[in-house]
Amino acid sequence: MIKQKLAAVLAVSVLISGTVSASVYAAPSKNNGMRDMTTMELVRDMGIGINLGNTFESCGDWIAQYSDGTPSAYETAWGSPVITQQMIQGMADEGFGVVRVPVAWSNMMGDNYTISKEYTLRVQEVVDWVIDADMYCIINIHWDNGWVNDFPDNPTESMHRYEVMWTQIAEAFEDYDDHLIFESQNEELGWESIWNPWSGTEDQKQKSYALVNEVNQKFVDVIRNSGGNNPERHLLISGYNTGIDRTCDAYFKMPSDPKNRCAISVHYYTPAGFAILEDEDASWAKARSTWGTNEDYQELNQQMDMMKTNFIDKGIPVIIGEYGCPTKGKEADSVRLFLSSVCKAAYERQLCPVLWSTPGGHYNRDTCQLEDQELKKLYNEITGFDASQKETEPVTETELVTETELITETELVTETELVTETELVTETELVTETELVTETESVTETELVTETELVTETELVTETELVTETEPVAETPFYGDADESGEIDILDVIVVNKAVMGKESLSETAAVNADVNRNGKPDSDDSMMILKYIVGIITEFSF
Repeated sequence: MIKQKLAAVLAVSVLISGTVSASVYAAPSKNNGMRDMTTMELVRDMGIGINLGNTFESCGDWIAQYSDGTPSAYETAWGSPVITQQMIQGMADEGFGVVRVPVAWSNMMGDNYTISKEYTLRVQEVVDWVIDADMYCIINIHWDNGWVNDFPDNPTESMHRYEVMWTQIAEAFEDYDDHLIFESQNEELGWESIWNPWSGTEDQKQKSYALVNEVNQKFVDVIRNSGGNNPERHLLISGYNTGIDRTCDAYFKMPSDPKNRCAISVHYYTPAGFAILEDEDASWAKARSTWGTNEDYQELNQQMDMMKTNFIDKGIPVIIGEYGCPTKGKEADSVRLFLSSVCKAAYERQLCPVLWSTPGGHYNRDTCQLEDQELKKLYNEITGFDASQKETEPVTETELVTETELITETELVTETELVTETELVTETELVTETELVTETESVTETELVTETELVTETELVTETELVTETEPVAETPFYGDADESGEIDILDVIVVNKAVMGKESLSETAAVNADVNRNGKPDSDDSMMILKYIVGIITEFSF
């Protein structure tokens, strides 16, 4: 999967077995207890959902090496802006009833698999926003730099790590009510090193499935033996590699749960040529730009019927934890048709579909709306969502920072950097050579500051400092070379991310180089495209 390919501080107390006491974590914003409802009823109440992708599951050793090592460094490493409450509220306003928050808990992890308190608190904050917006929230152990792949070679230590991690997560979130669901894992349960589906033996297949079933059972046992609301929490069980056909195999077993509150999770990226590949073929599939043939519909309905027959009809709820497709290299009408068709096919069979969405994808984290409002209308028709019944507040360019937005240690405001309510710099305001910015001057309509003029921590504007002319732009931009080093590497991703967060300024040449999507400004989509270029997912920045 693309997400796998991209995978490139507080230690307050370390306790016995590497766990952290739940008392060191924040209480949930609200706890209404566990309601008397079945998991099937709860999943149906979710409606349809969306993923907060490429955010808290962002991982890679390079992040700590080239960043300040704070939660926001990981949160933004794969191109996401720092998440705000407005972004989460926007998801609710667009009609989504559940937000899946994938998490790489090993980020900032200490000895004995001790999960960072600071990292957990940041995840808690976003979970609170989701629940405060009257939505459900799903958190999991995601790909997490691939440590789950060690199970076949080192099952004892891997299971110990898995248990220690879920013990900590369960304790940190034990007081959350039934609007929070735990998911055992992402897509990695199922190992080709044990059983190759195309050439493996029946004994190998049994062995791989048995290990998947064992991991899922450990998950249920850990949660049920923890405190707070966890003995009655609704749980989401990862299918075999979350593939529909493999999860419907007779060897896959749902874990034993004394509360009978488990749902099953599978993903839908079919056909791969349309749902995974962008505009270049791969050895395992040919890229497609369109979707919607009779064969496509037959395949979709067959897969959804399989889940209904094997699970829904047997009383086991189903969540399609991820479905989606890229927009690059695709016809817009086909993207809309695919997403709405998958959503409808799942929802009509009482499955809950959760859209995979990343920065620059289907949900715009700047406008807090779906990019395709025609798709939103189709979604509303499927679910019967009536936006007029919700009070919505439009997100404006002058949106103020709320009390819940965090300021990291590196974001320092000096006494001379005071911004009043009337000192809002818009995209069309330019400062000329002779205009001086004093402490009491407000910015007029004729004063223009370009998007590439960012004030760093050490750049203080005094009463006598003048804004100089910008550097000349190179005649031939070297797209991707944001640090002007003459080559494209991971440092360029770091530079773009810091510029987007306002932590580093770019020269005009660097800004042009960084603008690989040619939209006129460096943004989170540019950093993601540069990262894809570095790891080989794309070979050029073509538009």
